[in-house]
Amino acid sequence: MDIRRSIDSAVNTLKLARKSDLDEFMLYLKLIFLGIVIVGTIGFVIQFVGAILKLG
Repeated sequence: MDIRRSIDSAVNTLKLARKSDLDEFMLYLKLIFLGIVIVGTIGFVIQFVGAILKLG
């Protein structure tokens, strides 16, 4: 692993990075919230089905 190449790559990435505007930020926020809701719903359904199977 070449440390110099890793540092150069990190510097180049930071040079290309830019701050997102408010519209882009809100889109990312909505997508993240949607992903959390979907994963939470899947977890709830699995937990619910497991509880029902345990009772039966």
